[in-house]
Amino acid sequence: MSRRRWTNYCVALTLALLTSACSTSKDELLPHGRQTMMDVWQQGTSASNRQLIDARQALRRPLEPGQVDPNTFTRTAKNEIYSQFKRLPNPDLVMYVFPHLAGSDPAPIPGYSTVFPLYQRVQYAMPGERTEDY
Repeated sequence: MSRRRWTNYCVALTLALLTSACSTSKDELLPHGRQTMMDVWQQGTSASNRQLIDARQALRRPLEPGQVDPNTFTRTAKNEIYSQFKRLPNPDLVMYVFPHLAGSDPAPIPGYSTVFPLYQRVQYAMPGERTEDY
């Protein structure tokens, strides 16, 4: 019986320690003061950090007038997908549906033309696979 009491005592002590370790005061976590968000931001970006940014800006060279638009060689998710995985052509099939009767009470349906894609899903070429005509 004393072993069970000792176990219960240890479990209770452990739970008490765990719950007290997670507690903190609201004022300690979110201190109140007269600082604005701009003050906090400027305090976070120190002078040395600002000097580093200024040095990087000085090293950047503008594009010369004859150079290509930077948007054409900038990597984007869309640009990467379309440059690596080219879309394969999916020709449309124009089909003519003849006049017919449809439904449980046969209703006449006039003839009409409709368009179907040849493939059910969009197909993509593997990277490096040639998609142009030979």
